[in-house]
Amino acid sequence: MLIAVFLLIAVRQVGRFNLKIWQIMLGGALAVLITGQIAPFDALHAINPDVMIFLFGMFVVGEALVESGYLAYIAHRFFSHAKNPDQLVLVILFGMGLLSALLMNDTLAIIGTPLVLALATRFKLSPTLLLITLAVAITTGSVMSPIGNPQNLLIAQDSGMTGAFVTFGSYLLIPTLISLLIAFVVLRLLYSREFLTRPIIHDPISPCDMRATLPVRCSLVIILILASANIGASLLGARMVITLPLIAIAAVAPVLLLSRQRWTVLRGIDWATLVFFAAMFVLMESVWQTGFFQLFVNGSMVSSVPMILTTSVLISQFISNVPFVALFQPMILAAGGGTTSQLMALAAGSTIAGNLTILGAASNVIIIQNAEKQGQTISFIEFAKVGIPLTILQIGVYWIFLSVA
Repeated sequence: MLIAVFLLIAVRQVGRFNLKIWQIMLGGALAVLITGQIAPFDALHAINPDVMIFLFGMFVVGEALVESGYLAYIAHRFFSHAKNPDQLVLVILFGMGLLSALLMNDTLAIIGTPLVLALATRFKLSPTLLLITLAVAITTGSVMSPIGNPQNLLIAQDSGMTGAFVTFGSYLLIPTLISLLIAFVVLRLLYSREFLTRPIIHDPISPCDMRATLPVRCSLVIILILASANIGASLLGARMVITLPLIAIAAVAPVLLLSRQRWTVLRGIDWATLVFFAAMFVLMESVWQTGFFQLFVNGSMVSSVPMILTTSVLISQFISNVPFVALFQPMILAAGGGTTSQLMALAAGSTIAGNLTILGAASNVIIIQNAEKQGQTISFIEFAKVGIPLTILQIGVYWIFLSVA
């Protein structure tokens, strides 16, 4: 069933097929339920409520940013220093990459998609180039932080790691910055015609009603404060004290309680992607229950940094990186491993798996789902054209740094 889902996603824009990713994933989940490959109770239990609550909250905040006009205001301020396509792509890569380490990559996928599409229209650049740039930026940048993505948070919490921000930063900051630079080189080579010398002329900044944007600005402040609290706890050697669902609930409260646009925002959020996630959890649990992938796991895969990196990248394409980490990390610990280098290899490999194919990271799906609402998309092949060479190079960078750590 997983192979059928994978192939349908790959060919969804070929010939007469015009299926959305969420429809394909939902079809796969319903198929394994109807055929009895997973029990209804197991399917319900497989859906991660923490992830679902967090995504709902971030979707609301992201939609409120767009509806209030505050996103356009921020974008102008953020990108006004870019004078040509090279600088614009670099700002997206490093700006969004660094932000994803604090706000989580799924959050930046929600906020960033309408932003880069607007930039592509304004500056007459390829939407595909900027969408892939965004996807690569938030995937790669999130590697270096325990709250950059859900799988990193899982590694930090379940391993009993203290001072998680310090640990992730000391092991992964430098190779991640190098990986972002490599991403620029790959994009520059593959989309060379888009980088032809031409100045970017910025329009005057649009006025923004600060009173109307007050609820969403409160939401952003709450996210930053709570994220900073987790960072502070880490620097003091403690575990992160504020969970993802709590961050989401606190962030969404100002919009739902104070905004006059609350119903417009709720109608406009990406409900299809929430369906995709619920269906994905069911389908991946069904795949894991078959025991198929466990047959391929041996001692070498969980004991060496190169094998953990490679295994994480490859298997995350089939069962997604969050459930993969949840199931693979105990194997590393049970095998007598669990050194910091091994855990950081697991974090890096399962995260940059998102750069290989569309299915490697949930943030990729969020970007595509949001882009398709505006008539744009990224094909499976187009993404892989960038992702395959980029991921191979990035594996090499993390391999070198973690092997000598």
